[in-house]
Amino acid sequence: MGERPLTDAEYDRLADALNRFYGERAMNLEQLDGFFAALICGPGLVHPSEFLPELGGGEMADEEAFESQRELSEFMDLVLRHWNVIADTLRLGDVYVPLLLEGDEVAAHGNDWAQGFLRGMALRQDDWAELANDEDQVGLLVPIMALAHEHDPDPSMRSYEEPMDAARREKLIIGMAAAVSGIYRYFEPRRRVLARSGPEPFMSRRSTKVGRNDPCPCGSGKKYKHCCGKATLH
Repeated sequence: MGERPLTDAEYDRLADALNRFYGERAMNLEQLDGFFAALICGPGLVHPSEFLPELGGGEMADEEAFESQRELSEFMDLVLRHWNVIADTLRLGDVYVPLLLEGDEVAAHGNDWAQGFLRGMALRQDDWAELANDEDQVGLLVPIMALAHEHDPDPSMRSYEEPMDAARREKLIIGMAAAVSGIYRYFEPRRRVLARSGPEPFMSRRSTKVGRNDPCPCGSGKKYKHCCGKATLH
């Protein structure tokens, strides 16, 4: 049985918590979804102590973002559950639907999601080179790259001339969603090898609240406050 998806109210609370981080590269909910999708479907394991700070743009100043341990624990629980929802969807072969926020014109643009995905790829750039250099499968990355670079200041990075019409955007978003499942299958053999030789992937354990003295969900055997919690607790 898969993880229970977040309710609309819980997604709102997670979005509000992400909005508390002040870093210029702090993620919103859409970027978080793309970021996690890349980490889950990608070729290698990324330790949470490495990627959790990315949520806050490189540093998570929880003494300002969270007023209490309870608020931090709730935030980590929501993050863990959302990770597991994506992981379960891909593992079971279900249809993955990107979590896209409505834009100024009440339309999902997909740019933030795609940029979040690229940030996930960047944490293991060398590992993703296999797909980027595979002439038969590199097309999986095309819709993601097109949306990520739609508004790039460098015109040479854009796949399409602006403005992009609604039909083309919808086609790219559908292609982007399908690409995640395709990439997940592409790298599955490599992930299986890593799973046999390393610790259980982060957040694969079912958990509710993560307390400071609880075992860290990454599987290290250490207490949360002495392991991944170092990225969020000061």
